[in-house]
Amino acid sequence: MKKYLAECLGTFVLVFFACGTAAALGCNGAEVNAAYFLTALSFGLVIVAMAYSVGHISGCHINPAVSIAMLVAGKLTVKDFIGYVIAQFAGATLGAAALRGVLGPESGLGTNALYQGNIGASLIIEIVLTFVFVFAILGVTSKEKDSSAAGLVIGLTLVLVHILGIHFTGTSVNPARSFGPALFVGGEALGSVWVFILAPLVGGVLAALVWKALSSEDR
Repeated sequence: MKKYLAECLGTFVLVFFACGTAAALGCNGAEVNAAYFLTALSFGLVIVAMAYSVGHISGCHINPAVSIAMLVAGKLTVKDFIGYVIAQFAGATLGAAALRGVLGPESGLGTNALYQGNIGASLIIEIVLTFVFVFAILGVTSKEKDSSAAGLVIGLTLVLVHILGIHFTGTSVNPARSFGPALFVGGEALGSVWVFILAPLVGGVLAALVWKALSSEDR
């Protein structure tokens, strides 16, 4: 239960602080300005903070795409996968509810949006972004000697994918992070949220499969 509570808390912090930064600063993917880069940095910094806060308890997935990759890679049981995902969605919902109380739904709450209304392009973008993010996580957490730097590497990788992805979809790479804000904003954000749930899960599975193939030893 401590692991699930840690995942819930971590996802709450991610949504409240990172999505909150995007909403408070009015981050717009069409404009490359301070808000754009501060939003990308905020997502990365939250991961760094949570990795060193709850990483030793739950591994600090705070993202169903990471959890499903760990499941496919054999690093997470089915029971814990279900518990983690429920906790992550609960934390994201609580974080979005808190943001709604502070900023109001008109702020957008850091929701995602389809790139030029194109479902196919948005799916591809999110799958690629998630693949890179999760692939880096699997790599840096595979060796004990890299554990001390893992949080920093993962956080910087999330900054990287946001720097590119914000322009296209606002960057999800995290089904829970997208679901929470969309639930309280409604409208188009909620109508298209399935894209930002499905694509990261596909990207996470692909990353795990490729990582297993590349890291396996010849026998």
